[in-house]
Amino acid sequence: MASSRNSVWRLAHGRSLTLGASGHIMAIVNVTPDSFSDGGRFIDVGEAVDHGFACIRDGASILDIGGESTRPGAEPVTAAQEQDRVLPVIEKLARDTDALISVDTYRAETARLAIAAGAHLINDVYGLRHDAEMAHVVSESGAGICIMYTARGRDDHRADIIEDELMFFGQSLDMAKAAGIKDDAVVLDPGFGFVQRREQESELMARCGELHSLGFPLLIGTSRKRFVGAIAARDVATERDFATAATTAMLRLAGASIFRVHNVAGNLDAMRMADAVIDAGRAVEQAGEN
Repeated sequence: MASSRNSVWRLAHGRSLTLGASGHIMAIVNVTPDSFSDGGRFIDVGEAVDHGFACIRDGASILDIGGESTRPGAEPVTAAQEQDRVLPVIEKLARDTDALISVDTYRAETARLAIAAGAHLINDVYGLRHDAEMAHVVSESGAGICIMYTARGRDDHRADIIEDELMFFGQSLDMAKAAGIKDDAVVLDPGFGFVQRREQESELMARCGELHSLGFPLLIGTSRKRFVGAIAARDVATERDFATAATTAMLRLAGASIFRVHNVAGNLDAMRMADAVIDAGRAVEQAGEN
């Protein structure tokens, strides 16, 4: 069991989130017609905002607002389409709640407008690599940034999954540092569902703790992913919540800090069980030191 080192994630608009002592849930709010699990359910602004409120009531610390599906084969959208989808939702949630708001985008202009609308952090599935201006937007705005690993669109893979992730993150972190992004603005996402081969998913779960060598908090996104369904023999995405909760508990015990999920309540329960085990282990360690 990995113990989590306490740290403070610095975000835009003077906000922050303490990580380590307990885990946090990031709720997925997809304002898209074609996301693999909930596409079309919250395409209306009012429905998306109501869903965000429901996620907060269920215990989410962060709402992650996305306007473009990243599932394989999804239709690409323009920057204007993405912005038309996410900005009204962000504006209303920022006005009417105290929740932390994330925008799931790889476009610097969308990120800039989202932060102006009230978002506190950027969730970039291309790890600062798709848009050369993204790192500068993050740095200048003081936003938090989640740098996600991906094997998509790359030809420099290393055979070992952890070696490949360490290489990828090292390069992205160099980009962040060059742009002036401070270390305490950064969390890393190992990119479950975005690896080279499906058999690497279980290995990544088993070895995820090795990524703590980089010294940054980890954000996990296994929710309802295809590999979770394959392991649990659940073809329908919405039937993968129990298996997702199992990954949340396991990876919380491995020291991950934030869990990006569709089902807030179930994953919060699983995370709290893991937190209780972590707390008990910490108490035993402290007793042994006295």
